[in-house]
Amino acid sequence: MKKLSALFVAVGLFSSASVLAQETLRYGVESQYPPFESRNAQGELEGFDIELGNAICKVAALSCSWVESSFDALIPALAAKKFDAINSAMNITEAREKSIAFTKPVYRIPSMLVGKADSGLKQATAEGLQGKNIGVLQGSIQETYAKKHWEPKGVTVTSYQDQNQVYNDMIAGRLDGTLVMSAAGQSGFLDKPQGKGFAFIGKPVEDDKILGSGIGFGLRKDDSALKQQLDTAIDKVQADGTLTALAKKYFPGIDVATGK
Repeated sequence: MKKLSALFVAVGLFSSASVLAQETLRYGVESQYPPFESRNAQGELEGFDIELGNAICKVAALSCSWVESSFDALIPALAAKKFDAINSAMNITEAREKSIAFTKPVYRIPSMLVGKADSGLKQATAEGLQGKNIGVLQGSIQETYAKKHWEPKGVTVTSYQDQNQVYNDMIAGRLDGTLVMSAAGQSGFLDKPQGKGFAFIGKPVEDDKILGSGIGFGLRKDDSALKQQLDTAIDKVQADGTLTALAKKYFPGIDVATGK
């Protein structure tokens, strides 16, 4: 009987710990990618994903915090349990689903090429970019796309851990362009003084297998309870207009439901 009582106590403690774990949520984020996430002059995290993450925590009754990482290290850090969910504009793709799980898609953003407006570049194609050097964020779907579709056809693809470094090298003339989420290219570069003379080139690139089905929160595969909790919260912020309001604030002109 004492052994059985001890077992019940142990189970009770385990259950309490599980409930406690579901009351807190640590987001993993790469904080150098405005307007999705960045730090302001006061050193505070801000951006679409930050506000979205806080809204999700509010409707899910979770206490949330943020853990920073380079983008290419987010999945390994999630696996190492340094945080509970990736919230960093990460697209849901077949390749990533081999190692992690995702919530339902939350929103979609197209990927476009940014380059010098007077460079003669007309289209975001391998033929149009032959002999050019294109910068991409390391570990991103844009890197995967460029290396598959452009690099084998004579386009140099250079990867960076920080998108801002890409912009700096474009300004310095070391790069001819960058493939980036259109919202990031607009707010993070084209709308700023250093983006003068640059523009989007051609139409958004397309490859559903590489570019994915939308952006969601990355989770460990065995965190099914957390996935259900977050999916329910996502449904709520989509239905109550929170997502639409945030998209209008950060991504004017983009339909985040379709990514166009």
